[in-house]
Amino acid sequence: MNYKELINNFITDAIDKDLESGKHKKIITRFPPEPNGYLHIGHAKSICLNFGIALKYGGICNLRFDDTNPEKENIEYVNSIVKDVRWLGFEFDEPLYASDYFDMMYDYAVQLIKLGKAYVDDQDAKTIKEFRGTLTEHGTNSPFRDRNIEENLILFQNMKDGKYKNGEKVLRAKIDMHSPNMNMRDPVLYRILHANHHRTKDKWCIYPMYDWAHGLEDSIENITHSICTLEFEDHRPLYDWFLKQLKIYHPQQIEFSRLNLEYTIMSKRHLKLLVDENHVSNWDDPRMPTISGLRRKGYPPDAIKEFIYSLGVGKNDGYASIEHLEYFVRKYLNKNSKRIMAVLDPVKLIIDNYDENKFEELEAKNNPEDDSLGFRKVTFSKELYIEKDDFMENAPKKYFRLSIGKEVRLLHAYYITCTHIEKDSSGVVKKIHCSYDSKTKGGWSEDGRKVKGTIHWVSAKHSINAKVKVYDKLFNKINPYDGDEKNDFIKYLNQNSLKLINNVKLESSMINSLKSEYYQFVRKGYFKMDKDAAKDNLVFNQIVNLRDSWKKHTK
Repeated sequence: MNYKELINNFITDAIDKDLESGKHKKIITRFPPEPNGYLHIGHAKSICLNFGIALKYGGICNLRFDDTNPEKENIEYVNSIVKDVRWLGFEFDEPLYASDYFDMMYDYAVQLIKLGKAYVDDQDAKTIKEFRGTLTEHGTNSPFRDRNIEENLILFQNMKDGKYKNGEKVLRAKIDMHSPNMNMRDPVLYRILHANHHRTKDKWCIYPMYDWAHGLEDSIENITHSICTLEFEDHRPLYDWFLKQLKIYHPQQIEFSRLNLEYTIMSKRHLKLLVDENHVSNWDDPRMPTISGLRRKGYPPDAIKEFIYSLGVGKNDGYASIEHLEYFVRKYLNKNSKRIMAVLDPVKLIIDNYDENKFEELEAKNNPEDDSLGFRKVTFSKELYIEKDDFMENAPKKYFRLSIGKEVRLLHAYYITCTHIEKDSSGVVKKIHCSYDSKTKGGWSEDGRKVKGTIHWVSAKHSINAKVKVYDKLFNKINPYDGDEKNDFIKYLNQNSLKLINNVKLESSMINSLKSEYYQFVRKGYFKMDKDAAKDNLVFNQIVNLRDSWKKHTK
């Protein structure tokens, strides 16, 4: 992927100016997730942007874990994030951690206290919130705001030494309680939290808040451009204020619009709720917008990246359509997937004039888009399975599939004509009887007669049994939040988002199919083996259907 061509936006314009002016000689970016859940496709945009920019300019992108909240973070999330970033195709040196800098952050906080720019507050969280005011009303100074420097230093040391309970005290910056920017009204820098950290264990009982840690981490790592989503734009004055007061290296924060996807949610907290309440099987459920879910479903990483780069980088949040994403998935799979025949809803088809003891190995192209993928052998015999909806007893005039007295082409095989059918006592078709033309092998005739219908099939005797999972949208509403995250989004869950199809019949070439490959089930869609499949329990996830609905959507 040519990142130099794909990434051109207002951020790269700013970087170009910085390089031209000599402000920076080497570009360093970072992707700083909190390990409190699995990454989703919204994070993929930030990953692609930050790592892509580093690749474009021959720079470095750090993977840094913002692990400042031990109650919600664990090593499972760390490992999943590392895996996701690498699966998307981006490499990095050993991951970095905010917790690596806890000692430095504490020292910087002490420095801020000595400058008279921070104080220990005894107010509880509720009172602090009340005193902060509103967008239309000034905040009120804490009664502890004017503590002297020595007292603040002692109290902060006591906080560090574990002498107080959770919530008993906090360290706040002393900025401006009248600021029109709520983030500047004496924000909390440290809170007391007696909890075991996944890396530092019990060393610390005070933990830095995001706004305090963020800029310090960027400064310590010599980040040139701290690229954040738009919700951090109002936090930038605070980012700049901390670094200015401490007189340390000052990266530039730049904000861009986040990625929202229709018919799903992008809150890790709410995605965790879906998992915890068993609305989905796990974080990697193929219906989830998580990167692990998309991977399990079968989305190729290159398709995801193409989708993200196609959206561009701007300053306005909006919703990308699922159809747009599926367009790039389908585009990739069309070129890179092997074709096989699979019958999802089988009915028996018997060729009466074919020898019962005979079978043939017919040649089938693996992918008409790519000759390098070669050919495979498909077993043909007297008894086949076809799709139930490929036969209609009383067919209308323009029905081009199989019906009594009508001739169709069996893909890769012969022309057949339906002669009669067998039904059960309830009138359901159980067997379809046909004759074949032995001179039409390969699907063409010497006399050049035209056959409009072509259907796929599987040899009954040689078929492989499998299951298929077909997925629909996770929610029934484009925006499940309806503009308000507090809304009861659960009520919009699509109760029919998963359909399990048993008794699927696969062609004989799939006898050794436990491979991580992409398949097109001809006339049905694109599929990939589920990670939990076994040789005696083949399960395929539908990645996407064959219909190019995005192209239609854009007309």
